[in-house]
Amino acid sequence: MKFIMYPHKWTETIAAIEAAGHENVDRLDSAELLFFNGSAPEFPDLPESVKIVQTAMAGIDALVDKGVVNTRIRWANAAGLYSDTVAESTLGLLLAQLHGHVAITRARSWSVRDRVERSVDWLYDHKTVAVVGAGGIGTRLIEMLAPFNVKTIAVNNSGHPVAGADETFAMEDAGHIWSEADYFVLLMPLTEKTRGMVDSGILARMKPTAVVVNVGRGPLVVTEDLVSALEDGTIAGAALDVTDPEPLPDNHPLWNMDNVVITPHTANTSERIRALTGALTVRNIELFEAGEKMSTEVDVEEGY
Repeated sequence: MKFIMYPHKWTETIAAIEAAGHENVDRLDSAELLFFNGSAPEFPDLPESVKIVQTAMAGIDALVDKGVVNTRIRWANAAGLYSDTVAESTLGLLLAQLHGHVAITRARSWSVRDRVERSVDWLYDHKTVAVVGAGGIGTRLIEMLAPFNVKTIAVNNSGHPVAGADETFAMEDAGHIWSEADYFVLLMPLTEKTRGMVDSGILARMKPTAVVVNVGRGPLVVTEDLVSALEDGTIAGAALDVTDPEPLPDNHPLWNMDNVVITPHTANTSERIRALTGALTVRNIELFEAGEKMSTEVDVEEGY
C-alpha cells in the first residue's frame, strides 16, 4: 500500500512500515493511507485516493470537532497502544499527589515536614480507585494497582467486566461511584457526552479526601469548578496530565496549588509514539486488505 506521513516525517516509523513492503510516497494524491501525526488545524484536505487515515493519537476528538471525520474513509487511532506508558505515568501522578511531592519541592526546605506528615495519604490503606473509561490503559493500570491491595471499580460504556477490576459498571449505571471511591482516574475519550462531565455537581458528591487524576482529555473536567473545589476543600487534590485550556497558562491558579500535580501532557512521550506506531500501522493495513475491521478502527458515529 502507498502511504504518506504528514505533517512530520518520522524516519523510524516510516522505516517500519516500509519494511513490511509498503511504499512511502511524497504526494498526498498518490497515497492510499495517510499517517497523520499533527494537530487538528494541520489536517489536510483528503483526495479520493486516500482510503485510510491512521493517526498517532489515542483519540481523534480534535479531528471530529474540526469536522473532517467522515464515513467515506476508514479511520484508525492508536487506542490502547500506549497502555504501559500512560498507566505507569498515571500511577506516578497519583502517588506524587498523595505523598505531597509538590509541596515539598516548592518549599525547598525541611521545615515543611510536619505539614506534609499531616496531609500524606496512602494508596495501600484500604482505598477504592475508580477507573472511569476503563479500556486498554485502564486495564493495565488496574494490574499496576494490584500490589497496593486497593479496591478497583471500572467504568466503561458496555458494563462488560474489566479484567482485574473488583467491580465493573456501565457509565449510565455508575452514578454512585462519585461518593464511594477515594480516587478517580479519568480515561474517557472526549465526546459530547463526556465533555465537562466532572463539574461542580460531581465534585460536590466526592469525599473531602478525594483526588481526581485526569490523563484522558482536559475538557472532561470543568476547570473553573475544579479550581473552586480545590480552593474550598471540597476535594483534597488533583493530578493532571491534561488540562483545559492546554497548554495551561503560566499564571493559571492550578500552578500555585500545593495539592495539584501537573505534567505537560507527557504521560506518553513522542519517543514511545514513534517506536510503537509503525507496527500498529502495518497490522491495520493487513486487516484492511483482508477485508476485516482494523485493530484500532474508529466508530465514526461514536467518535472513538
